[in-house]
Amino acid sequence: MAAPAVTPVIDLNADLGEGFGRWTLTDDEALLSVVTSANVACGFHAGDPSIMRRVCGLAAERGVRIGAQVSYRDLAGFGRRSMDVPPDELADEVAYQIGALEVFARAAGSKVSYVKPHGALYNRTVHDAGQAAAVVAGVRLAAGAEGAKGAKGAKGAAGLPVLGLPGSLLLVAAAEAGLTAVPEAFADRAYTAAGTLVPRGEPGAVLHDPDVVVARAVRMAAEGSVVSADGLPVPVAARSLCLHGDTPGAAGLALRVRGALRAAGVRVEAFA
Repeated sequence: MAAPAVTPVIDLNADLGEGFGRWTLTDDEALLSVVTSANVACGFHAGDPSIMRRVCGLAAERGVRIGAQVSYRDLAGFGRRSMDVPPDELADEVAYQIGALEVFARAAGSKVSYVKPHGALYNRTVHDAGQAAAVVAGVRLAAGAEGAKGAKGAKGAAGLPVLGLPGSLLLVAAAEAGLTAVPEAFADRAYTAAGTLVPRGEPGAVLHDPDVVVARAVRMAAEGSVVSADGLPVPVAARSLCLHGDTPGAAGLALRVRGALRAAGVRVEAFA
């Protein structure tokens, strides 16, 4: 007798709270009605205390998991400029951002459930072991884990799950430190044949056709693969799917993606 088919499960995350003062970027309220996890900007690339508090409150009301979207200290560049930050300093800055968001998450009756780097820091930790280890050290420091600076190899240490690109040194470092490493995929980003994201500065790096984005989301979740920019099939073993909040019409697109996933038999559920 054939074994019963396993129902694929995927989390939907979006970058939220990416405004500052009177400037707004994302439609936080609309997206929080669709996603299961919210990557909340913690003030270093976007976001301010009032925005962080508001988004945490909305997320808690809707039962959406709150994640700390940590980044380089780069408001002017929206966190998309790579920086050579000393590891100890970067660990401190990551812990600082997590701690700031935790205050507002707890005030809303919730908590910070995971950590995801943003922009240049996210991409840097794919291949830079030092920066990846520093992010993990910051996660452990925020949790009060002893020996946070020596995170590598410290099995069973307290800390939050870490969201990152499959195969990245960040997820390797997180797993080695005893943290839960959560692989994610991007339906609206082009992939290289090696399974990494095509840099934003290159043509075609961001996909804008809603039909294409929806189809890729379903394929990633249901089949665990995506077609690279070179036309080659690339395996993508993801537990979470990112929907960029700064894309025009992001909320409507997110709603389409969620509906298509359900129609394809994919269960949409938070990982944390």
